[in-house]
Amino acid sequence: MRERPSRQLPVRLPPFTDELLSSWLCRHAWFYAVPPLVMLQHCLPEVTSLRAADLDLSAVQASRLANALSIEPSAVRAMTFATVNKTSRRLIGAKPLQSCLHCRPALSDCRPILRSQLLGWRMTCPLCGGRFSDPDGLEVASPFLKYRQAARYGERLLNAEAERDKSTWASPVDIARLLLMRRVPKPLPDEGEFWRFRVLGAIIPELDDLVAVKRASLPTPGTPILPLYLRPALLAGVAIVDRAGPGMLPMLQSHTMGENRARFSQLAEKAIAHACKPQPFLQWQLI
Repeated sequence: MRERPSRQLPVRLPPFTDELLSSWLCRHAWFYAVPPLVMLQHCLPEVTSLRAADLDLSAVQASRLANALSIEPSAVRAMTFATVNKTSRRLIGAKPLQSCLHCRPALSDCRPILRSQLLGWRMTCPLCGGRFSDPDGLEVASPFLKYRQAARYGERLLNAEAERDKSTWASPVDIARLLLMRRVPKPLPDEGEFWRFRVLGAIIPELDDLVAVKRASLPTPGTPILPLYLRPALLAGVAIVDRAGPGMLPMLQSHTMGENRARFSQLAEKAIAHACKPQPFLQWQLI
């Protein structure tokens, strides 16, 4: 059976620069006074959620959606995360994680969400280069200013892997996951305090005390998205390990024990195996 083409909508709202596909569809839904999922399924009946459209929109689906909304298919795909490296999707938030005071569109009703607002590997706006604020636009003070250059390098490493599938000797996301594994400090802390020690603290020692003061709940290696005020520490840690090379991994592993050490070893071996493969990535591409 031949698939019925989507009917074109009489009014099409132009997308904002870097706008997320689901945000663009929600603005259309608000304009036409229908639920967002109804708007999506008017064009793509088989897609079950806006999140699925953001993450896994195929080229064929992008063409059908573009036809209904009178826009180029390439522009539709550019609003999604469909081309983001699969490993890096661990760092894509389900809701806005940050905001740029200079680049967020100034609309009072149905405020657009930009694609970059969901990227958990960024601390700066890809449009203007300014530092992100929290989702409500409040400035976030960084306690890791002395690591700023390393953090910017780590951000570029993670962005290159996510957006261009390029890396150096190891996957930056795998390095981030290693750094968020639990650490056993020496001397041993009081009972009940082990929760706040991560391998990252062996590289960025200020992290331990800050987590204790803030009672911050650090993420798991499976979803390594840190709050914006802690994110520079992880980005700097990724940069430090990347520059040190595979030889640093045994030192980091020595801070773990038991099942956690075994899991660290498995992920580290994956990174080292990756290091043995020729990589087309050059560091000047990060500048």
